[in-house]
Amino acid sequence: MRLGATVTGVDLDSRVVRLGEQQVSFTKLVLAPGSSSKPLPDVPDGSELYYLRSFADLQRLHEAAGHARTAAVIGSGFIGCEAAISLAMRGIDVTMISPEPAPQQSRLGEHAAGVIAGILRGYGVDVRAGTEIGSLHAPRTLHLSDGTTLEPDLILAAVGAAPATGFLDPAALQLHEGRVVVDSHMRTLVDGVYAVGDAARAENALTGRPLPVEHWDDADSMGQVAGADAAGTEARWDAVPGFWTQLGEHTLMYSAWGDGFDAVQIVERPGGFTAWYGTDGALVGVLAYNAEDDYDRGRALLVQGATLEAAVHGAQPDSADDEGA
Repeated sequence: MRLGATVTGVDLDSRVVRLGEQQVSFTKLVLAPGSSSKPLPDVPDGSELYYLRSFADLQRLHEAAGHARTAAVIGSGFIGCEAAISLAMRGIDVTMISPEPAPQQSRLGEHAAGVIAGILRGYGVDVRAGTEIGSLHAPRTLHLSDGTTLEPDLILAAVGAAPATGFLDPAALQLHEGRVVVDSHMRTLVDGVYAVGDAARAENALTGRPLPVEHWDDADSMGQVAGADAAGTEARWDAVPGFWTQLGEHTLMYSAWGDGFDAVQIVERPGGFTAWYGTDGALVGVLAYNAEDDYDRGRALLVQGATLEAAVHGAQPDSADDEGA
C-alpha cells in the first residue's frame, strides 16, 4: 500500500504505473480515481472559496465553519443542499444561490424540488432560486443577478464534479467526456485493465447501454465486479443506480436509470410522498420521501421493466425480480 502517493501516469504498453520517478508494475489494473470538484469559473486571485469532495476538504470546511456567522452555498445539488443544512444546523446564517427555479428541479421535477426547498427553508436557509453569480470579488464579495450583494464569512462552491482522469493518456484508453469507457464487466479496451466509479462510463447489463453515475453505492458495486472479474470469476454490473440523501432529519431515496423522464406522477402519503418517473410509458425512476417500502418496490419494478401506471397503482414485482433487486 502506497499512502500519500500520487499517480502521475500509466504506461499500458510497459504495464507500469508511474508515481513521479518511481514505477509500479502490474498484471491487472483497476482505475478508481473518482472525481474532483469542478472549480467555480472566473474566480479572481485572492478569493477565499471552499469545495467539498475529499475528507481534507471537509476538515478545512469544518474549521472555517467554526469561525463563521454567515455562509453562502453556490449550487443546489445534493452536496450543496446537505452542506447548507449542516451549516445552518450549526447556527450559521446560510444563503443558497442557484440558477434553478428550485433545488434539483431539472433532475427530480417541480414537486420534489418544492419539497426540498421547503426543507431547506425549514432549517433557516435563504434559498435564492433562479439567481446566478454576476461577479465575485476577492476575498468574499458576491454580486448576484438579483441585484443584491453578499459578503459572507464563508463561501462553499458546490457546482458539480468532473472525473479525475487527467493523468490518463486518452490515446491509450477510450474516454467519453472524461470517463473511461468500459463494458458491464468493467473491462476497458486494454486486456487486464478495468475502470470503476465516477471515472467510468460503464455499460449496465440490464439496460444494455452505458450509464455514467456518481453514487458511492454504484462505485462499490462496480469495484466488486472488477475485482471478481480480475480474479477470474464471472461478474457483471447489473444494479439499478441509486442513492439516499440526508437533509437534516429528512431522508430522500432515489433510484433511476438516469436518462431523464417525460412524465412524473406523485403519490402522496402521510408525512411524505413517492414520485414515479416514466418515459414513453415505462418506469424509469422512483423518489421516495418517508416511503421506504415504495423505494424498495420501485427498484424491483425497475429491474422488472414495469410500466409507470403499474408502479403508480401499487403493482408488486414478481418474487424472482424482487429477490434480484
